[in-house]
Amino acid sequence: MNRNDRNPELRSDVVLQPAIGLLELCSVARGIEVADAILWESEIEMLFSEPVQPGKYVMLFTGSVADLESALARGAELAGCDLVDRLLIQQVHPQVTVGMKRAGKINGLIDALGVVETTTVASAVLAADVALKTATVDLLELRIANGLGGKSFFTLTGEVSDVRAAVAAGAELAQERGLLAREVVIPRPHPDLVRHL
Repeated sequence: MNRNDRNPELRSDVVLQPAIGLLELCSVARGIEVADAILWESEIEMLFSEPVQPGKYVMLFTGSVADLESALARGAELAGCDLVDRLLIQQVHPQVTVGMKRAGKINGLIDALGVVETTTVASAVLAADVALKTATVDLLELRIANGLGGKSFFTLTGEVSDVRAAVAAGAELAQERGLLAREVVIPRPHPDLVRHL
């Protein structure tokens, strides 16, 4: 896998707090400028801050809710029309960061597979968080921007009814924001497909 096909790497030297913020810009230059400004603005820790395809810039950071709100406000103000999307999750589900690291594992056959595809990074992270909090499912992967033309998606597994509920909740949130590309639920996926997930 080359750099253009992988997620930005989360820093391992930063302790992830329960709250995360994310800013997504359509300009790399403005993204770097915004990253610097929000680091000066608030006591936040960057988990990653880098360009992603196609020519966007994404930064994910953690800290207290008040510091994240301050950083997001400053970042949105400075980004102006270059702001594509943003998020603040106060109690992020722990599987979200595992999914970004692509560390989910499949052990044998699975009952159902769910996929939610969005047009922005922030909408995929938000949708994945909501899906995980809706039903008893496991996140397999949360893939953002690179190698996807700027889109993002996540896959999850569990019992068919749980996967349907989780996918519906995540897709509804993305649809409300006008950022849903597609959602699918596959009951009893073929074993050969599962090997490639």
